[in-house]
Amino acid sequence: MDVHDGGAGSPQGPNTSREAEAETPPARETVPRPRAELPSPEPASRAEDADSEPLPRAGHTDPDGAYQADSVNDANDAGDAGDAGDAGGAGDAGDPAAGLVGGPRRPEPRTGVAALSPRYQVGAALALAVVAVTVCVHIGMVFLHVAPSNTVTKTHGKAIDDWIYPEFEQNWKLFAPNPLQQNIAVQVRAQVRTVDGGSRTTGWYDLSAQDGRAIDGNLLPSHTQQNELRRAWDFFTATHDNGNRPVGLRGALSETYLRHIVMLRLERGGVAGDGGVVERIQVRSQTTNVTPPKWSTEKVSMSPVYRELSWWSVPDGETEGGTR
Repeated sequence: MDVHDGGAGSPQGPNTSREAEAETPPARETVPRPRAELPSPEPASRAEDADSEPLPRAGHTDPDGAYQADSVNDANDAGDAGDAGDAGGAGDAGDPAAGLVGGPRRPEPRTGVAALSPRYQVGAALALAVVAVTVCVHIGMVFLHVAPSNTVTKTHGKAIDDWIYPEFEQNWKLFAPNPLQQNIAVQVRAQVRTVDGGSRTTGWYDLSAQDGRAIDGNLLPSHTQQNELRRAWDFFTATHDNGNRPVGLRGALSETYLRHIVMLRLERGGVAGDGGVVERIQVRSQTTNVTPPKWSTEKVSMSPVYRELSWWSVPDGETEGGTR
């Protein structure tokens, strides 16, 4: 069809362009619209959106259109974040190990008794049980020893005494109501048979003074130096009357114990000399009152008091510390 035929879809001559210009409103003198208002193509993938640079906002040019476009973009971003969160949650729910970093943790190494083999663990448990039982028995025996007389001590008094004496004896000499206010020294002399068959008697050896000299200046004195001789003498006086006669079965035991300690001291000091043999010994105690303080009005005698025992014969097997 010819363009001048006047069809419905054909222009109507020269007046057509003028009418179109009359109908079209005059264009405003503005800056061209930003790219955000242009129809954007379908995003190929989310990775391409992340890699592409963000478009500049055009709020200063066309507030209505720009802000509307920004709202749509923010909504799309929020939807993408929600989808990603849902996908991550689903992955966590389906895979229990998804939250672990670096795989499963290694168990920590065992220490102490747990690191031992089962056999040694049983041995350690048995040793601990034995120690615990021994400590409990000892505490119970000491309690019954210092407790007032009761049914248990009357029934099992011998077993309690055998456990306590002489190593674990308890007394109240250092405490109220009457603390010890005396110095007690244990002394001994010996009758020695010499090599030529003669006999001689030594002077008095102050064994307590020897212990005192060994303790002075010693930061870690031994239990033997501090308590052995003193406890032996206390054991003897507790089991003998004022006439030095034994009281009960423990009297003979206390004599043997004291004599053995004294012989060890004499042999250690070389009292018998070369070739000599100690045949008899005699023990005594020297008791001296402690000087009262200056503010005290108490009057005490400072003269020593002696308690002298009879001569004891030394068995052959007890010489040289009981080695023969």
